[in-house]
Amino acid sequence: MAKLPVSEENIVAIFGPHKNYSPKEGYEGRDEPDELVKTHCCFCGMQCGIQLSVKENKVVGFEPWMEFPFNEGRLCPKGVQRYLQNNHPDRLLSPLKRVEGQGFVPTSWDDAMEKTVSEIKRIQETYGNDAFSMLSGVSLTNEKSYLVGKFARVALKTKNLDYNGRLCMVSAGAGNKKAFGLDRGSNNYSDLEYAEVIIVAGANISETFPTLTHWIWKARDRGAKLIVIDPRIIPLARTADIHLDVRPGTDSALYGAMLKYLADHDMLDHDFIDNHTSGFQETLDAVKDNTLEWAEEVTGIKKEKIQQAAELWGKANTSFLLHARGIEHHSKGVDNVLGCINLVLATGRIGKPYCGYATITGQGNGQGGREHGHKCDQLPGNRDIENPEHRKYISEVWGINEKDLPGKGLSAYEIIEAIHRGEIKGLLSICFNPLVSLPNSNYVREALEKLEYYVCIDFFLNETARHADIVLAGSLQEEEEGTTTSAEGRVIRIRQAVTPPGDARTDTSIILEIAKRLGVKDKFTYENSEAIFNELRVASKGGTADYYGITYKKVEDNMGVFWPCPSEDHPGTPRLWEDRKFKTPDGKAHFNPAPYKLPGEVTDEDYPVILTTGRVVSQYLSGTQTRRIGKLVDQFPEPLLEIHPNMAKQYGIKQRELVRVSTRRGEGVFPANIVETIREDTVFIPYHWSGKKSANQLTPGTLDPISKIPEFKVCACHLEPLNEIAPPSSESKAYASI
Repeated sequence: MAKLPVSEENIVAIFGPHKNYSPKEGYEGRDEPDELVKTHCCFCGMQCGIQLSVKENKVVGFEPWMEFPFNEGRLCPKGVQRYLQNNHPDRLLSPLKRVEGQGFVPTSWDDAMEKTVSEIKRIQETYGNDAFSMLSGVSLTNEKSYLVGKFARVALKTKNLDYNGRLCMVSAGAGNKKAFGLDRGSNNYSDLEYAEVIIVAGANISETFPTLTHWIWKARDRGAKLIVIDPRIIPLARTADIHLDVRPGTDSALYGAMLKYLADHDMLDHDFIDNHTSGFQETLDAVKDNTLEWAEEVTGIKKEKIQQAAELWGKANTSFLLHARGIEHHSKGVDNVLGCINLVLATGRIGKPYCGYATITGQGNGQGGREHGHKCDQLPGNRDIENPEHRKYISEVWGINEKDLPGKGLSAYEIIEAIHRGEIKGLLSICFNPLVSLPNSNYVREALEKLEYYVCIDFFLNETARHADIVLAGSLQEEEEGTTTSAEGRVIRIRQAVTPPGDARTDTSIILEIAKRLGVKDKFTYENSEAIFNELRVASKGGTADYYGITYKKVEDNMGVFWPCPSEDHPGTPRLWEDRKFKTPDGKAHFNPAPYKLPGEVTDEDYPVILTTGRVVSQYLSGTQTRRIGKLVDQFPEPLLEIHPNMAKQYGIKQRELVRVSTRRGEGVFPANIVETIREDTVFIPYHWSGKKSANQLTPGTLDPISKIPEFKVCACHLEPLNEIAPPSSESKAYASI
């Protein structure tokens, strides 16, 4: 039903991706803008402050926002170029409908809405409410995240809603909840400056969160020791005191060995453990056999380096541990997170100045987006959708009967599996490109082709939207008012700089119109984004993610407010746990046993090489935005296969030789990039590209049993050199996915 209406080449020729550059002399009005709008970058979770230059309802440039306290005017390559998506030739200017043999043609809003609502009703009347699903994204503001959660449950009346944060922060969130009862990094990043030891685990900060490196360099200038844990010598690792080149899939073995070493050599904070934690002995028992010798064999790291890292961490007075997707994209991602938290708790360095722990949020609103209701198991305020008290409270806020509030639904990849089984027949997506983002992309494509109806809200025709029946032209971040929550837990203001061009509409107005046509207009009567936020405040009140005391004015007056903030006279909470009272039922921080387990897929004779995936500095997630910005494409035009010289020699692979990489799910061909900065048993491919250049053709759909995050970071592959040298990267058309 949802196969492409015309060839992919035809769609790309009309809708892109095309590379957009600013004119050499700059956009007209850049030097004399009508106004400078203080807002934030639309990309990663750092949410750097930026000023957008606006002329005649167009973003024509930017200026640094020096006063914003996190980045102080600094921007990464993506932030510098972000404004170019506003004046982009690929921008969708009206709703589109698929026409077999013609492609996508403009249609009216009334026709697009009528078709969408009639198909939703048809599918649900035929198969049941849960046969229509929704996928959302955490580049949306808090207001839109909240609205989507309410819309899916109250208007669509489906339990099957999930979001692309399922591919990002859910392992960290689950680990944080188990240990602390609350899902947020414990500190703002300025605490990094005075940490004596910093551990960065599975986080390529210099390339994926470049402005965060400033705070690490400030600590280094004061003499801080840096430990980097990653299978690659990422840029941050080049100057680290210790680089632990962990074999992908063995992180928990490393953390377990470090914890055992701390205990064996009495580098513990006994007072903190005895008075403010629970579960320590059970956690220690789980790693009793994790000797340095065993850890060396499992992780591939020399035992002397593991010992050095444990001693640095154990003897420090102040410390900070940061981690990201490198330890979370695993079938045991929650265990990896808990292994890190156990090291922090064992040394008692949390809830103190310059002592912290934080999970680095990947997507723009990955923090706020996972707090207010578009997860399949969640209600606003980070409430549990299966908790009777939580359900009762939110039902009252929404003005519905609790029995009408759907229960826990399927996670993102499980929705794809349910489509294959014929249980889900319809899909609405917003701010999500699953054909690129989800693992096993060939399987995802087959699912899209089985849908009876698919409608997509977006501002570009991304790869997944090419399979849609109707595409609703939505809005960029700078085209609506709202808030996001940075990786620090700082709620900040997103200001509308311009209005949507052509006949495009704001995402909010699109969702409200569908709700109206589904017959629940009375539940969605908002005058503006602030009205939605004010309802969010009430819905979050008393939850672990309590925003009740945060207002637009308070955010603007203080350049952000850290949650929890339970009342309007509360200043917010930049540093958690200073009172040693945790949000767990017993008020204590919980150690959790994290014994080592094998990854979901291990190497064998047929697939002898470990493949891991990740990001590059100039691209962002599925590339829907960044693969359309010329200078970002030029900086990294195509995905390369990083391979160690010794492995390249073993396979007879030359620099830039095309190599077929095969796994149990598919194959792709990539130019080799021979580097000494990767383990000899591991290859690396970045995942921002689609089609024949997609790394996710190869990755498995193995999920963490708790967080349901896919195991992107380790799978078994086979390499085959093709005896052909690839043309120069500058000639690559990989950005266009054909």
